[in-house]
Amino acid sequence: MTVGDDLARWYDLDLLDDPGDLDLYRALASRTGGPVLELAVGTGRLAVPLAAGGLEVTGIDDDPTMLARARARWATERRARRVRRGGRLELIEADLFDVAPEPRFGLVILALNTCFLLGDAARQATALAVMARHLRRGGLAVVDAWLPSVDDLALYDGRVVLEWVRDDPETGQRVVKMGSASYDPATRRVELTSIFDAAPPAGGPLNRHVRRDVLHLTSAAELVRAAADAGLAVIELGGDYELAPFGPGSSRVVLVAGLV
Repeated sequence: MTVGDDLARWYDLDLLDDPGDLDLYRALASRTGGPVLELAVGTGRLAVPLAAGGLEVTGIDDDPTMLARARARWATERRARRVRRGGRLELIEADLFDVAPEPRFGLVILALNTCFLLGDAARQATALAVMARHLRRGGLAVVDAWLPSVDDLALYDGRVVLEWVRDDPETGQRVVKMGSASYDPATRRVELTSIFDAAPPAGGPLNRHVRRDVLHLTSAAELVRAAADAGLAVIELGGDYELAPFGPGSSRVVLVAGLV
């Protein structure tokens, strides 16, 4: 397996603790109908069950190893005959900024902190504009972002933290994930290092991969402003996946917007 294969597999292992957002997107899709577009679809954690539930779903990602896992997950659902009538999944390998917008989607998703990986506030705003151009009238664009607390950011001082130890059911390896992050309050830039150590089931040398990401944190106010600049009106601003009203104490922002 390649490094990309390992990291894509461990991405799924990382998300064994379900974030709890799938029901939100099911509910929003039931309000708007399909088709659904997920930008940065990854391994299909959301797109596959949405399509299996009978929706027409398109997923875009620029990581071929992530898409390979999404295709395998979709093939498993189809072989098991767990796909409802009308369910369809198209997966496209591309940068989300490079795909020609089609204003035909009832729901456009940028899920689970993906906006942090886009580089800076300007590219985050551009992503909202791309989402708006993909929407049909009456459709909804949804962006979900974590809002770290002061205590969370206090840990972003370069220390190495053990995050989890889990067994990989596909290889039998015992996998350890450690992380280290540094935060610059002036730019709200986070330099994140993820370290994965995988121990072969029969013993032997560890398989270590190190992944480095640069994240740009955002705020509810910035997302609202970017939505307005993109021609989107905020319909709901939630503080969790049940769309409880955003306010003091909210640990994340879920922006739901439609075309003006």
